[in-house]
Amino acid sequence: MRITRLNHAQITIPKGTEDAARAFYCDLLGLREIDKPKSLQGRGGFWVELGDLQVHVGTEEGVDRTLTKAHLAYQVDDVESWRERLIENGIEVLDSVPIEGFERFEFRDPFGNRVEFIQPL
Repeated sequence: MRITRLNHAQITIPKGTEDAARAFYCDLLGLREIDKPKSLQGRGGFWVELGDLQVHVGTEEGVDRTLTKAHLAYQVDDVESWRERLIENGIEVLDSVPIEGFERFEFRDPFGNRVEFIQPL
């Protein structure tokens, strides 16, 4: 059981500012926008890619680390073993919106930061 790579990172922007964010991230910085999975479309924001890594640009108002959607996602080679290990150590595991082709879950670290573990199927 090991973490194999960083899958993606998410940042957030205020709701309704997607066009300005695209102008910055896509036009100015040159990051390529990629399609979001159907299950996540309609939630605002957009995704960009740099090489084989992605940055997910989401939307939210007001920032409280215990409420934010901002997170790091760690790609793991045995998501179920990680789920069991976290539960055994008192970490509450939260369900995630399904994404075809992946098994995943999320949790909050002891400081309130959102974390995701993800495994390609």
